Amino acid sequence: MLNSDTASRPAVRPPATPAGSTRVTWSRARWLLLFATCIVIALDGLDVSMVGVALPSIGKELGLEPGALQWIVSGYVLGYGSLLLLGGRLADLLGRRTVLLVALSVFTIASLAGGLSADAGLLIASRFVKGVAAAFTAPAAFSLITTNFEEGPERNKAISIFTTFAASGFSLGLIMSGLMTSLSWRWTFLFSVPLAVLALVLGFFFVPKDRRERGAGHDIPGAVLLAAGMLLLVYTVVSAPGAGWGSPQTILGFVVAGALLAAFVVLELRVRHPLIRFGIFRVASVLRANLTAITLFGSYVSFQFVLTLYLQDVLGWSPLAMALALLPTGLVVVLSAPFTDRLIDRFGSTVLIIIGLGSLSAGYLLFLRLGTAPVYWSDVLPPVVLLGVGFGIGFPAIQVQATTGVHDDEQGLAAGLVQTSSQVGGALALAVTTALIAGGPAGSGAGGSAALAEQLAHYRPGLYLSAGLAVAGLVIAALPRRARRRRAAFVTEP
Repeated sequence: MLNSDTASRPAVRPPATPAGSTRVTWSRARWLLLFATCIVIALDGLDVSMVGVALPSIGKELGLEPGALQWIVSGYVLGYGSLLLLGGRLADLLGRRTVLLVALSVFTIASLAGGLSADAGLLIASRFVKGVAAAFTAPAAFSLITTNFEEGPERNKAISIFTTFAASGFSLGLIMSGLMTSLSWRWTFLFSVPLAVLALVLGFFFVPKDRRERGAGHDIPGAVLLAAGMLLLVYTVVSAPGAGWGSPQTILGFVVAGALLAAFVVLELRVRHPLIRFGIFRVASVLRANLTAITLFGSYVSFQFVLTLYLQDVLGWSPLAMALALLPTGLVVVLSAPFTDRLIDRFGSTVLIIIGLGSLSAGYLLFLRLGTAPVYWSDVLPPVVLLGVGFGIGFPAIQVQATTGVHDDEQGLAAGLVQTSSQVGGALALAVTTALIAGGPAGSGAGGSAALAEQLAHYRPGLYLSAGLAVAGLVIAALPRRARRRRAAFVTEP
């Protein structure tokens, strides 16, 4: 188990909160620690939302079709999702502070390289490297919170603030992406550079040192197998419409991807220090949290991709108008997230996950009414607000449920696991969405109502996929629990 290096820095974790007390008070050092980690997670939300709105402008300048354009998003989430578990494990083994600062430096350089790139291949490569860096910063930051804030009201409050910053980054990204894209899409990449530098400075001075866990392995082969299998799977799904679903190329791609992922599972069951200790899934709450994370993030990444292309490329909305249209989602999350910890304390994480996914499902279903001449106040705003409520309540509840009761020496694993589920869900959902809308008519921003209706029908399967994923998550979250819960030594149910 990791402990603070008190010889170099003051201890961060205070004595346990007295029984029956709900008041949470922190020292200046603890607030600065929390602030440093919150900036890190805000950068992730900022990156996702800014790039999403800028995609049509990037596609026009670099001549990218949706099948290639989606790799600007998928490159990031695949690098992120495929290495999150290794990032979380290395944070446990090598020290959370060290991993955070090194990876954040790489993130900063990759952001700069992406903004200066003039080649589509280099841009996608920088996005992948940036995602790899985030795969180490995110679990390190999250596990710093779960190991330095006591489980219960204190940790729930810290996680609530943490997710509020993620939402704030997302909201800021939405509005700034419209402004930055109006100048050049490159500024959507460069905007995060000074914020990353600020996070580096704060992390250097205010994140406490921790001791490395000795005598444990890193499971590099497992990380390579997982990354290779996921990359090949997503590539095969995206390229299948052009090559043909029954073509030898597609069939071979699925077979090899399946073999790589199966080899990963076999390796994890046999290796001495696995990347994933599958025993953690024996507890129903941990398994459900990861499954619902897949549906929550996967549904929204697919939805934003489709809606952005439709509103900008087909209906001719400007990037700023698109950003303002989705802004209420982030604002609702920002306003609701600070109160979520109290709702979790009172009602439990499961209830809030059900409410959150129910709200998301309702929002996506309402979006199915979208026509060729949408009225913002009646057709767009109500579902956008529902999506914000769903994220504001559901996302932090999933994070709490996925990490409750996990020992400190596996908090990096638990944090990486739930974030991996989110990113893998996003990558796969986006790949399927791209395959569903591939080969349809290109939007011109003009044309009669019949042409617009045809283009809307081309994008509608992506909206169906988002709604279906959210409903599936709702069903998983609402399934009755077994009366007799299985408990393991390393985790308890919330």
